[in-house]
Amino acid sequence: MAWLLVVIAGLLETGFAVCLKLSHGFTRLWPTVAFAAFALSSFGLLTLALKKLEVGPAYAVWTGIGAAGTAIYGMVFLGDLVSGLKIASITLVIIGVIGLQLSGSAH
Repeated sequence: MAWLLVVIAGLLETGFAVCLKLSHGFTRLWPTVAFAAFALSSFGLLTLALKKLEVGPAYAVWTGIGAAGTAIYGMVFLGDLVSGLKIASITLVIIGVIGLQLSGSAH
């Protein structure tokens, strides 16, 4: 259950990173509100998960999901550059996230 919280928190991290861009420096109200909601939810779920998980693997999985998700979202929806190297790098991040998740032990 704790790993599920980390995965959801990582997806919410993608949401807050995208909303941070869309807020244009916190000058647009609704993306700023969404950023705050995603960020608080993401940190809250990570905090709950850390009661049961080691901090290193859990934090790395959280940031890995957020980084890969944000990069993918940017390429698909925001017109970010798509390249073979970028896709290969995202794939390596995802493989690393899976490996860290599998290596993490619950207390």
